[in-house]
Amino acid sequence: MRILQITAGAAGMYCGSCLRDNALAAEMIRQGHDITLVPLYTPTRTDEANVSQERVFFGGISVYLQQHSALFRHTPWLVDKLWDSTFALKAAAKSSIPTNPRLLGELTESMLRGENGHQRKELSKLIRWVRTQPAPDVIVLPNSMLIALAGPLKRALNRPVCCTLQGDDLFLEGLEEPWRSTCLQLIRENIPQVDLFLPTSGYYAEFMADYLAIPRDRMETVPIGIKLDGYDRAARPEELPFTVGYFARIDPAKGLHLLAEGYREFRRLFSGPSRLEAAGYLGAEHTPYLESIERQMREWGLGGEFKYRGTLDRDEKIAFLQQLDVLSAPGDYADPKGLYALEGMACGVPFVQPDHGAFTEMSRITGGGLLVAPGDSGALARALHRLATEPELLAHLSDNAYSGVRRHYTVASMADRAVAAYSRCLSLKTSPRTTTRHEARSLSSRV
Repeated sequence: MRILQITAGAAGMYCGSCLRDNALAAEMIRQGHDITLVPLYTPTRTDEANVSQERVFFGGISVYLQQHSALFRHTPWLVDKLWDSTFALKAAAKSSIPTNPRLLGELTESMLRGENGHQRKELSKLIRWVRTQPAPDVIVLPNSMLIALAGPLKRALNRPVCCTLQGDDLFLEGLEEPWRSTCLQLIRENIPQVDLFLPTSGYYAEFMADYLAIPRDRMETVPIGIKLDGYDRAARPEELPFTVGYFARIDPAKGLHLLAEGYREFRRLFSGPSRLEAAGYLGAEHTPYLESIERQMREWGLGGEFKYRGTLDRDEKIAFLQQLDVLSAPGDYADPKGLYALEGMACGVPFVQPDHGAFTEMSRITGGGLLVAPGDSGALARALHRLATEPELLAHLSDNAYSGVRRHYTVASMADRAVAAYSRCLSLKTSPRTTTRHEARSLSSRV
């Protein structure tokens, strides 16, 4: 099968969606499929071999300039190459161009207007390029924020379009009004242009069907999977302290502050040696957030037990996970992927997570963790205490986690489900059409 898969770069950040898209493309290439992974905005950052194309479309600098100045919407394409180069985009990824979704309402709306937005010149570049490439069987978009590409790509190539759903609501809910409502309406108006939507978990399929008003018969779940090379258990000396780990982006949505509160209550229950280790990407906008947690831990008398290990590459990540007893990122946001939980389980590390999002089904499918009520630091502390004081339970969950990932959440199984979904998309191929006024009014009323 020949696939044109688009992915969205996240500047210099290790992004779960980028990691997932790259892992899927690499595995499908390994299986013999012809897949072209095309990055938008910036080059993608992965901790495995990057299989994306070197050329970046909708370069982040061009998108930003065209949004804020009409002059750059008409510059010659040859001139645009100055700031669309890989060097320029990587340099810009380290600068202060805003990435907070609260600052990007106007830009998001413009992108969702597609051919009528300020970035229509960038769309023309992409369309011209795809027409020079071998025609794919299926086109795959990485999220619903890029759904405005579906119609133009379908008309240009006469091929069906799939759209992955993998955390779109977190971005959209971060937008301020009136952009949030406007962007939701624009996404819903473009839903008829997509042949099949691909949520990354059963939970997210149900949630997004209601959130974006997507017909349930146009959903095909493709559970996330990971490449297991290098992941294994490591023998831990008995004298090591009980280690609670956090491995996710340093962001309030992921819940490091909630874990710190739970750890404080856990230490009131547990008198043995213990520590709290954290790692993950830290953006400049969240540095004060991390500093506030470090300050709070010191005030609680636990400063010596907390350590932030920074952003880790693949080998460092595996080594970090292998020295943990349990992993937790108890954010309020119902995560549709839970990639970090899978990575921990692959090393035999069970999780303690809120009973929501993908974690509920991960627990049911693998038996590799404990679930607690969301936002309940006392319940989190009691779960950590159980694992610290019941070695048989900890060993049982560790075994379940280690084997469960290998049975249900491998990159090969993700690729198999994706191929099945793309095959279904081919059978469901629909012609691009415009939303009727009646449909637009109906969709708008749901915002």
